[in-house]
Amino acid sequence: MIEQNKRKPMDLRRRSIYLLPNLFTTGALFAGFYAIVQAMNGKFEFAAVAIFIAMVLDGLDGRVARLTHTQSEFGAEYDSLSDMVSFGVAPSLLMYEWAFRDLGKIGWFAAFIFCAGAALRLARFNTNHDVIDKRYFQGLPSPAAAALVAGFVWVMGDFDFTGRELRWYAAVLTVFAGLSMVSNVRFYSFKDLNMRKSVPFIAIFILALFFILISSYPPGVLFFLFLGYALSGYITWLLGLRKPPAIPPLP
Repeated sequence: MIEQNKRKPMDLRRRSIYLLPNLFTTGALFAGFYAIVQAMNGKFEFAAVAIFIAMVLDGLDGRVARLTHTQSEFGAEYDSLSDMVSFGVAPSLLMYEWAFRDLGKIGWFAAFIFCAGAALRLARFNTNHDVIDKRYFQGLPSPAAAALVAGFVWVMGDFDFTGRELRWYAAVLTVFAGLSMVSNVRFYSFKDLNMRKSVPFIAIFILALFFILISSYPPGVLFFLFLGYALSGYITWLLGLRKPPAIPPLP
């Protein structure tokens, strides 16, 4: 009886709804919805920027919940639904409206691969995030895949390329991102970085240079940043294949 009384407050807390972290999740959801509307209106650059904004807000909601001790089962489920809209539906629709309309069935098939890949990636993460190595993601994270697709639209539009001119390149990139999300390739998660640990001065200087680099040309820097991250998992995988198998010690 005493043990049941001790568990009850924790269960209530786990099922509670907290305002602060869910505000960030709602903001990310709105940004994803805004991206869909702008893509349908032909304002592709606005849609791409909105997806990046959703990515930033999505990265904040979990951290705010942990810092304020307001994690909840509701928040986790709400975050997954928001991610599906912002990083599954919005990028695939953006690509379809920007480049795939003239491709017929191939176009909507490529867009659906990305959308389905995001859904499967999120479902797999929700079911096995407690049993995998926290240092790595299994498959390309959906926000990174969405940023890769949105960044391509943003940077190509900045160079005055149309989606019609690049439709086949866009299709290959979209399918690559969609399949990467459901692959077993491991991508570094950066979750083992200790933000509370003291760092040398040079680290702060490099961080400042990083933000200066992004601000100098956001479309290009962000696109190549996430392209490099998407390729990093495959490069690590290929390097791992070249290593000789470990020889077990003799008994």
